[in-house]
Amino acid sequence: MSDVVASDFRLPHRYVRLDTILRLRWLAALGQLTAIFIVAHGLEFDFPVIACVAVVGVSALLNLALQVAFNPMQRLEPLHAAALLALNIVELAALLFLTGGLQNPFSFLFLAPVLISATVLPIRLTIGLGLLAVACASALVFFHLPLPWDSDDPLVLPPIYLFGVWLSIVLAIGVTSLYAFQAAEEARKLSDALAATELVLTREQHLTQLDGLAAAAAHELGTPLSTIFLISRELEKTIEGNGQLASDLKTLREQAQRCRDILAKITQLSSSGAPFDLMPISTLIEEAVAPHRDFGVAIKVRLAVAATREPVGARNPAILYGVGNILENAVDFARTTVEVNAWWNADTVEIVISDDGPGIAPDMLKRIGEPYLSRRRSADEAHRERAGLGLGIFIARTLLERTGAKVSFSNRTFPDHGAVVQIAWPRARFEAAESTESAAGSEN
Repeated sequence: MSDVVASDFRLPHRYVRLDTILRLRWLAALGQLTAIFIVAHGLEFDFPVIACVAVVGVSALLNLALQVAFNPMQRLEPLHAAALLALNIVELAALLFLTGGLQNPFSFLFLAPVLISATVLPIRLTIGLGLLAVACASALVFFHLPLPWDSDDPLVLPPIYLFGVWLSIVLAIGVTSLYAFQAAEEARKLSDALAATELVLTREQHLTQLDGLAAAAAHELGTPLSTIFLISRELEKTIEGNGQLASDLKTLREQAQRCRDILAKITQLSSSGAPFDLMPISTLIEEAVAPHRDFGVAIKVRLAVAATREPVGARNPAILYGVGNILENAVDFARTTVEVNAWWNADTVEIVISDDGPGIAPDMLKRIGEPYLSRRRSADEAHRERAGLGLGIFIARTLLERTGAKVSFSNRTFPDHGAVVQIAWPRARFEAAESTESAAGSEN
């Protein structure tokens, strides 16, 4: 089975649009101006209004300059996006310095830029922004102007309370950013893994289309090659006395015959693998097993004798790839033997693939089949995993489930050891399985 390389479907960097950052900055500026207006005119508290408006004005001017100088739809490099978020933190720190420092309830807005970074930027930049936010919050504990309040009844907060506010900001930045990063990373992994699944199925469909094209070419080229062969043979008979010309005609006839033989082989291959061929389950298993018989691991195939006839379905690239990938994984981990057992009745078709390897680790058993989950037996095998994507089982499971199968993973019962993968279809779904992706998708 073909491997999937990360560069085929995954971007090496994460990008965010400038328009997204600018929208967030405009929203922050509007909120800050609203808060300044309410505190100054609604609550009539005394604080440096002009200095606060100047900070917001500088932020707004920078937004306008960025909109004019750059296309808002362009995607920013992660470092540039982090720089704009860092500027948001510094601007917020300046406003809080003018309005009470950590005594100001809006000090928790330090969390916003770091949280945004955790969802779209690499972890190292998120850590840097988190440290900047913590540094600004720490400085505001000691350096700030008084909190806007009633001058006749000033508010005095004890140091222990301010320490609690600082600690809560630090913990909120760390914990919520970690949660956000983890959730976003899982979503990115799932998106990349689904893209890999689509890539695999598209490649299989391209092979099927090429197969049909080869059959059509063989059919169309058969007639002119037959004509060339017959004419060259007749000419060869009429000029037997001319040794050199007869030799050339003989070579021409032999090469034409060789072309006919090649086209005959292509036709035979195409006829046995055409996209709408019906394939009994025994043929499906043999086609999946055949590429893995010469790797030093014995593959034993057992078909249970049943009272009902053998199930026959359409030749489906998704089923072939899924079963083949699981079988390849079993051969990779097996010590000496892999068993492929199949049985069926009037309602169910089932294939069970088991090996005598170490089995599935308990901590992975419930998660097996998730994207980007991989564990190899040695460093050499891990090196051969080609960047450690661990997408094989996920792709196989996804493709099989799209055809109506239920895939489950378990280990053999002690004292036996090894992994067991059970693939079960409702018989009606297996026999009605189509070879096109769109049909499979419509079932879902």
